[in-house]
Amino acid sequence: MKENVLIEKSIEFGARIVRLQRYLVETKHETVLAKQILRSGTSIGANINEAQYGNSRADFIAKLHIALKETAETEYWLHLLEKSDYLEKSMAASLLKDCLEIKRILITSINTAKQKSCQ
Repeated sequence: MKENVLIEKSIEFGARIVRLQRYLVETKHETVLAKQILRSGTSIGANINEAQYGNSRADFIAKLHIALKETAETEYWLHLLEKSDYLEKSMAASLLKDCLEIKRILITSINTAKQKSCQ
């Protein structure tokens, strides 16, 4: 049941992103990048959760693909926040690690779902 693990990990990651957004706004006084990462970082879990209620396997796969795109966007914002000195390297590394773990699970889940649809 990787999807259950995926949902749990995406919720935890989303909560970390919410805390990051609050930190960026309250401590660094950054709102534009904070909104961007909040949108993409929380959208990951929303799409994973929505995929569970897809009308078909194709709908399920499509929602997971959207979540995968959101992980790529979130990864970009994390790198940018680090390079622009809004995030310390250790914090960025920890968030990136979690983001990439979700990305790997999503890729595996999509590939598994595609294989099952071909059977």
